[in-house]
Amino acid sequence: MVAPAIAEFPFTLPLGFRDAEGVLHRDGVMRMSTAFDEIAPLKDARVQSNPGYLVLILLSRVVTRLGTVEHINPKLLESLLSGDLMFLQDLYRRINETGHSRLAVTCPHCKGDFEVETSPVGES
Repeated sequence: MVAPAIAEFPFTLPLGFRDAEGVLHRDGVMRMSTAFDEIAPLKDARVQSNPGYLVLILLSRVVTRLGTVEHINPKLLESLLSGDLMFLQDLYRRINETGHSRLAVTCPHCKGDFEVETSPVGES
């Protein structure tokens, strides 16, 4: 039996990560998490001493690309601005709860319910 491919979702950070050379990285990819992605960080000493660190380790496991940065790790994510970290947490929640990045909305005019594909922040 072959394991199914894990879905990946492109994103654009609202503010972006600036590397040591001054290059701004905003476009990235996040994949859906596995059970192991959520369990493994619980054994990490950083999480055991500070449970708030869990989100950084978890996101470093599922963010597979950020601009041209080759290795996404918790240290890199520590340097993100809070708005970008909140954006990634929200994206993680949406894709892992629903399997997609769409949002359920209600039209204010016709009161019809439907889903819209979210466009990355900063794009139209």
